[in-house]
Amino acid sequence: MTGKARSYAPAIILTVSLFFLWGMANNLNDILIAQFKKAFTLSDFETSFVQQAFYLGYFCLAIPAAMVVRAKGYKAAIVIGLLLYAAGALLFYPAAHYGEYRYFLAALFVIASGLAFLETSANPLMTELGDPAGAARRLNWAQAANPVGTLAGVLIGKYFILSEIAHDDGAIAAMTPAAREAFYRAETQAVQAPYLVIGLVVLGFALAAAMIRFPDARAERGEDAKPPFAHVFRHPRLLLAAVAQFFYVGAQVGLWSYTIRYAQFNVGGMIERTAADYLFASLLLFGIGRFVGTALMGRIAPARLLAIFAVASLALAVGAALIGGMAGLCMLVASSFFMSIQFPTIFALGVEGLGPLRKAGASLIVMAVIGGAAITAAMGHISDMAGINMAMLIPAVAFVVVLAFALAAGNGATRAIGDDNPLPIH
Repeated sequence: MTGKARSYAPAIILTVSLFFLWGMANNLNDILIAQFKKAFTLSDFETSFVQQAFYLGYFCLAIPAAMVVRAKGYKAAIVIGLLLYAAGALLFYPAAHYGEYRYFLAALFVIASGLAFLETSANPLMTELGDPAGAARRLNWAQAANPVGTLAGVLIGKYFILSEIAHDDGAIAAMTPAAREAFYRAETQAVQAPYLVIGLVVLGFALAAAMIRFPDARAERGEDAKPPFAHVFRHPRLLLAAVAQFFYVGAQVGLWSYTIRYAQFNVGGMIERTAADYLFASLLLFGIGRFVGTALMGRIAPARLLAIFAVASLALAVGAALIGGMAGLCMLVASSFFMSIQFPTIFALGVEGLGPLRKAGASLIVMAVIGGAAITAAMGHISDMAGINMAMLIPAVAFVVVLAFALAAGNGATRAIGDDNPLPIH
């Protein structure tokens, strides 16, 4: 740890914990999709509204978050983000009381609005504290807390939200109206207690963040001059990174959102709680891949390693689509290992060399996570039309885009407009 990083150790520890918190929130959505499908009798496309509402929050608040970071610093943005996160989680309590799907979607939008502040702050902060040459690797190490959060989210969902009751249209239709109403209400209210606890814990983090000293994003970078946001569009690599991130996040969110659905379709008689084990296995491999990939990054250039992992993810997604059954499910689960380094590596390569535009560039990449809404919706539509297996071809196409970005970055084929030399690759 450098002297600069050591002086901000409490801030760094809290910032790394943010990766855990948003990982937990993101992957609780995968549980909510399965739960709401049963509680509100939704089609696959209708369940995608969970991710659409969630990632719309990211899209709408990313630029305002960057403006807060530039004007008030990292601390203000992180505290605001945590307060919004907590507010959204606490809104689940009245949403469950009224039992309306739209109220849950509104609460998810608020949670994601807070996460937009957290990601726009935490990602560039971790790339700035230390040697610029090690930014991609350092961000990958910080992001190692993210899969721990995703595992926690799935475990919370499996044991405190999902029931052992399988969705059986025939059995539900045979119930009396009163019994059917009681069933749906119980399934809806299962989310109340977990999200209430999450909201209170996140409020505690907000209080801690308010008392911790953070780097001044303005003074330390000499950003009083603040170049216009429009200048980010002079950096082709940043723009390509935003496109790649749109497709990568869409692929990741889509694959995880429909893992439970895929498992139930391809292995007969499986209930949601059992199918959640395969989602858990996916996230465990994702975490292992993050550590393995980050270690490999010490020997293999980030762009090259990103290309290798994108090819592996592509092959496994195609296999899941075309083979199906238990073999296809294993391929779907295995793809998470190779997705592990893709988000932070695309992010770090995208903001590399931006200097005072780093936070504006970060907000552009965070906005790109709207791909999680668009591609999940497309997968839900294809699933309703042609089956869940065929929907897996959409993430396969997304990994082709990630591969193209990795090859372009690795070849130094992205120049900042007005520069004579390509942006450096480390």
